[in-house]
Amino acid sequence: MAVGRFQVMAVLQAARAFVLGLPLESAKSWGLNRAIFYAAAKRGFKKAKPSRFESLTLPKRFMEEEKLEQLQKSFNIHHLGDEYAYSVDLEDKKLFVIGSELQTIERFEKQIAKRFRDSFEKAWNEAVNICKNTDRGILLSQRYFFESLYKPKRDELATKWTKLVEEAE
Repeated sequence: MAVGRFQVMAVLQAARAFVLGLPLESAKSWGLNRAIFYAAAKRGFKKAKPSRFESLTLPKRFMEEEKLEQLQKSFNIHHLGDEYAYSVDLEDKKLFVIGSELQTIERFEKQIAKRFRDSFEKAWNEAVNICKNTDRGILLSQRYFFESLYKPKRDELATKWTKLVEEAE
C-alpha cells in the first residue's frame, strides 16, 4: 500500500505541532485533523455538520453521559501559530475535532501509521527532523508551512516513504 499525500500531510502536520510544543498524542490528533481539513478543502466542503461540539453523539459504549458532558464543556478553539482548530480535553489530553468527529490516537494509527506498517517510526523521526530544521516562522504560519514545506516535499516524501514500507516487507 502506497503512502500518499494525505499521510504525508498528517505526519508533517503532527511533527510540526510536536516541534511547536504539543504533546505527542495531541500532535498526532492535530496532524490527522489538518489532513482531513485540507482534503475536504481540496474536494470542496460538503454541507457542514453543526459546528458546535454539543451535537456530538457517541455510542454509549464509547463514553458515559457524565464524560460526554465534560467533553462538551471543554470545547474550545486551539491556535497553533496563525492556524486554529476546534479541540476538546479528554482525560487530560487535548484532542481535535472536525464536525462531530474526534481525531483520536486510535484514528491516527488506523488512518496514518498503519499505512507505514513497521516503518512509521523512521518516517516520524524524519518528519520531526525536517520540522526541527525549518524556520520557526514557517512552522507558525499556515500559508508558509503549506507553501514552503509541505508542497515542495509532499511527492518526494510520499515516494520515499512508500519505498521505505516496501523495503521493510
